[in-house]
Amino acid sequence: MLFRRFYDDALAQASYLIGCQRTGEAIVVDPNRDVDQYLAAAKADGARIVHVTETHIHADFVSGARELARRADARLSLSDEGPEEWRYGFADSDGARLLRDGDSIEVGDVRLDVLHTPGHTPEHLSFLVTDTAGATGPMGLLSGDFLFVGDVGRPDLLERAAGERGTADVLARKMFHSLQKISELPDWLQLWPGHGAGSACGKALGAVPQSTLGYERRFGWAFGIDDEEEFVSAALDGLTDPPRYFARMKRVNRDGPALLADAAPLRELDADALAAERAAGAVTMDTRSTSEFAKGHLVGAIAIPAGASVLKWSGALFDADQRIALVANDAAAARRIALQLAMIGFDRVVGFATPAAAAALAAREGTQRIERIPPKEVARRMEQDEGYVVDVRATHEWAAGHLPGVPNLPLPNLPAQLDELPRDTPIILQCQSGTRSIIAASILQAAGFERVADLESGYKGWVAAGEPIERGVGAGSPGT
Repeated sequence: MLFRRFYDDALAQASYLIGCQRTGEAIVVDPNRDVDQYLAAAKADGARIVHVTETHIHADFVSGARELARRADARLSLSDEGPEEWRYGFADSDGARLLRDGDSIEVGDVRLDVLHTPGHTPEHLSFLVTDTAGATGPMGLLSGDFLFVGDVGRPDLLERAAGERGTADVLARKMFHSLQKISELPDWLQLWPGHGAGSACGKALGAVPQSTLGYERRFGWAFGIDDEEEFVSAALDGLTDPPRYFARMKRVNRDGPALLADAAPLRELDADALAAERAAGAVTMDTRSTSEFAKGHLVGAIAIPAGASVLKWSGALFDADQRIALVANDAAAARRIALQLAMIGFDRVVGFATPAAAAALAAREGTQRIERIPPKEVARRMEQDEGYVVDVRATHEWAAGHLPGVPNLPLPNLPAQLDELPRDTPIILQCQSGTRSIIAASILQAAGFERVADLESGYKGWVAAGEPIERGVGAGSPGT
């Protein structure tokens, strides 16, 4: 049996290619939109992708199942479980095979047996994988977002992200019974989950890429609770707000994602073209480093530095229907970032400008800068009441330790709470090390705040400088 795991760090998402080496046939499970990686891997292994499937309607990324099936001329198989309103709307038009509990997919000598495991979503499937050439029992379980290493899929997303009231409690109960359903499966089964640490599809996912069912039964919290009411309470406790873009992803993946193969090539924008796109309403997303951005940037540009956090912050701060003009170091970097944005459905990237082109436009339209203030100077300004400091870290970070008297306004909440910030005094933004605070400063500048600065090196720098801190609840948030 051929087995390949693909992992996207930005999405904390795993997908799998499993094949029969005798026949050269393969299946891909839970592909994301970067379908070239699966096609290239199959070619390198001398395999052809004949089946494509996925465990459920994803909320955290745009599925690549539809596109990969078309590119590979493969059979698409999709869940036919769950309520009518959460079944795939494009299954008929794409000629998909509909899967129900007890069905199987044959890939040469490899068989995937379908288990309906609702809880994270009502239509969720898991796949038992058996290499029939050498075994009569399954080797592992492709568990998608049903069962993770150390955790289970959160059951509240349909309610909190997609607005389906009353479903969180119902799905938590279904999760409890799905766990009971797999109680007869052998301990030796390898567990191949759909996400790793950092994913918002669970509470506390482990960083280990795979586990065994026996290990999870012995040490996983979910298997240690035998009472349904206690399990429901535990499953729904401590869940953070889902990222803003999740609601749209559920519907995009249910109704049918657009195909990236149909998109126009990313074009390079000179100063005039960039000016025209900005005049037409495109937001400028500057992907340079925060230090470069602070030194000088186009008026109104938003800083989202290239790297693993592009999806996190663009998904939290932008709307998917916004037109986006990138500032990127070169064409290769721009294409990588555009593909990352496409992973969460941001398909309206109108092009990219190099830093030189952006600087040429800034010479005509004006440049903004962000003052980066060292901790000792921030402490002095706070003492003299010469600035209003705002901590844009997550609430749990703020509670663990923060600057004395400084309020907390987490970065994802910032655009909706700008009216709570004073415009008659300088504002100093602060995060953990200096990235989120520059993003926050750019948002304030774009909203017309004129006196905006950044605590250099953030909370880490403050602590290293020996300045005092507070812990726990006390300072509250702006306006309290």
